[in-house]
Amino acid sequence: MSTNAVSAKSIKRDWIEVDAKGKILGRLAGEISDKLRGKSKVNFVPYLDMGDFVVVTNASLIKVTGKKAKDKKYYTHSGYPGGLKTKSFDEVLKGRPEDIIKHAVRGMLPNNKLKKLMIKKLYVFPGTTHPYQKQLKQLEAKIEEDATNG
Repeated sequence: MSTNAVSAKSIKRDWIEVDAKGKILGRLAGEISDKLRGKSKVNFVPYLDMGDFVVVTNASLIKVTGKKAKDKKYYTHSGYPGGLKTKSFDEVLKGRPEDIIKHAVRGMLPNNKLKKLMIKKLYVFPGTTHPYQKQLKQLEAKIEEDATNG
């Protein structure tokens, strides 16, 4: 009995749309990171980027539990002395809500060379409209065709 070796050529990527409306940030980020890694696939191996493309909509409607909306802080630093900037969860949610989800997912991906490749497949939008409708419709058509033929 032989083992099937997985190569980069044999990887098939799908497009997955996730609606963040009313979902808890950490749980959603864990779900997305698993899809970006490809952990749900049968032939998953940790040394290859096997994940799917993930489109997240309604990022501005994400929720957190407890007092995290006021207490959770996001930090940026310019690199100069005194260049530390701090924003709360609410401030970031009003300005750029897509950064909240990207930050959470980035923290849940493994710290290795594949992290950059995986995070590039994540597309987050604050509303419901996005430019990847065509890819998602093609995938839906393909799934329906496979269901009728198979």
